[in-house]
Amino acid sequence: MTTVSGTVRSARGPVLIAGLSVGLLAVVLVAAGTGQVQISPAEVIGSVLHRLGLDVGPLPSVAHGESALWQVRFPRVVLAAIIGAALGCAGAVMQGIFGNPLAEPGVIGVSAGAAVGAALVIVTGLTAWGSWTVAAGAFVAGLITTFAVYLISRANGRTEVVTLVLTGVGVNAIGGALIGLLMFLADDSGVSAIAFWNLGSLAQANWTAVWITLPCLAIGLTFAFANSRKLDLLALGERSAQHLGVNVEKLRIQMIVMTALLGAAAVAFTGIISFVGLVVPHLIRMVAGPAHRVLLPASAIGGALLVIAADLAARTLVDYQEMPLGVLTAAVGGPAFFWLLRRTRTRAGGWG
Repeated sequence: MTTVSGTVRSARGPVLIAGLSVGLLAVVLVAAGTGQVQISPAEVIGSVLHRLGLDVGPLPSVAHGESALWQVRFPRVVLAAIIGAALGCAGAVMQGIFGNPLAEPGVIGVSAGAAVGAALVIVTGLTAWGSWTVAAGAFVAGLITTFAVYLISRANGRTEVVTLVLTGVGVNAIGGALIGLLMFLADDSGVSAIAFWNLGSLAQANWTAVWITLPCLAIGLTFAFANSRKLDLLALGERSAQHLGVNVEKLRIQMIVMTALLGAAAVAFTGIISFVGLVVPHLIRMVAGPAHRVLLPASAIGGALLVIAADLAARTLVDYQEMPLGVLTAAVGGPAFFWLLRRTRTRAGGWG
């Protein structure tokens, strides 16, 4: 039965990825055309084809439709896709290396740590690496936070559920306190910028942010997928993985650095967007199984789809106002986290 079930799940993988890809394309067309200036999906496709040098399809018929698409909508949609893919992949990898379905950059405090690094750069006015300085600050702080969480939550060679969750509570509390202190020390513009981090938003999306975050995502996804087989072996247990030739500690350290890179890409220009990396990989795993060759790309595509759809809802649910994206994802992800927490406890037979 196990073999048959595994075969069925493995067969679902390509179908799931194809379905998610179609859904992603559909939500991109809808999100790019929706706003105060309405543009039809055919006109969105026509505009893209004309930019590629193909005289096919209609151009936006409304005034300023082209500029609305290429200066406002497309940067926002592309950045949302990058952020969602980074969070989805980072969540899947963290769950793999911690061996825990509750691991996620936002839940265990990594996003808060990275946001502190970004806020510190904003307040101090550092510009050592130009446009990359904020992302670099987020990366360093995220890396330190991830290693701290890893070391604190380990006990007797394993990562415990309760310890991991409580570590996240503590890290988020410390991160919130540090951000509050930085807001106290900052001027009015700094306070506004840090408030943006706490709420999470894509309102400041632009092509510069896209070109900075895209390489981070490409490197992270490529490295994670290249190590997908090792992550599968790690799921068998540390001893089994070592007997099969996996250097467990080296793999964990490499993946921690990679998730810090993806986390930095996610928060550097949008602030804290929670629960995407928790919910998406878990749902993918329920459908297609735990194999990382399917889980990683599907989580990336699913995360991109979710963040684009959430951002579309955030800017259209209330007329002429924009809801904070991080608040919206937390409102949906919070109940999902409680359900997953209860499900994990029931399966484990207690808080062992």
